[in-house]
Amino acid sequence: MNAQEHNYSDMDVAEFSKYVTKDGVQLLDVRTPEEFDEGHIAGARNINVFDSDFIDEALSLLDKSRPIAVYCRSGKRSADAARQLSKQGYTVTNLKGGILDWNEHHLPITKIE
Repeated sequence: MNAQEHNYSDMDVAEFSKYVTKDGVQLLDVRTPEEFDEGHIAGARNINVFDSDFIDEALSLLDKSRPIAVYCRSGKRSADAARQLSKQGYTVTNLKGGILDWNEHHLPITKIE
């Protein structure tokens, strides 16, 4: 994999949980809306990476001048999303291990009732 294909950074849960509290960081959950409703990190915006208009939606909703912290269930979809977003000029950080790892560390989640 060359540098252009992987132009984003990965963080473990401890780093990521601190990073998302910084001013200006946009938190993005790229799972399905159903998964998002079952539990997500507070303050996250949901854009499903599997949607055909994922990049168009991201371009219309996310600010390129602010960094993005992205996550999914296990880290695979968010790594794909991070690659796509970084190609569009965003600065992206991916949560290694996804929300599964977040939950294992007993960090708070929000549910849509």
